[in-house]
Amino acid sequence: MKTLIVYYSRTNVTKGIAEKLQKELDCDIEEITDDGKYNGKLGFLKGGMNASMGRSSDINPLTKNPADYDLVIIGTPVWASNMAAPVFTFLIQNKDKIKNMASFCTCMGGGYEEALAKIAEVSCKKQISTMFLTSKDIENPSEKINNFINKIE
Repeated sequence: MKTLIVYYSRTNVTKGIAEKLQKELDCDIEEITDDGKYNGKLGFLKGGMNASMGRSSDINPLTKNPADYDLVIIGTPVWASNMAAPVFTFLIQNKDKIKNMASFCTCMGGGYEEALAKIAEVSCKKQISTMFLTSKDIENPSEKINNFINKIE
């Protein structure tokens, strides 16, 4: 199965998990970028507000086409119990190109259920596998990553 991981990471936590998944799955990966719109403390506050209000965000064009893959894995930090605004934008722009989908999120502690449910709702896709990692899980994510991958393969 040809797989693409697409993720957004403001602080590189989600990026680290996406890269671990890429290594395990030996698949393609692409970061959603936004020219630093959500950097710093002000960006953090703006991101939470935009996510909670369901606002889209300006993102840079991707180099990979989700339509070329059998499975797209979405990775996002949790912002105000929601996916990051750049991920929301990616899904709005690409949901019709995605054949099968799985998703994961990273969070300080909570809000992951709502974020994962919103990803499924916006994408209009049943998730093959989902995973959340709290700040405690990120210290040793191997078990959660293995469980996530086992549902995919």
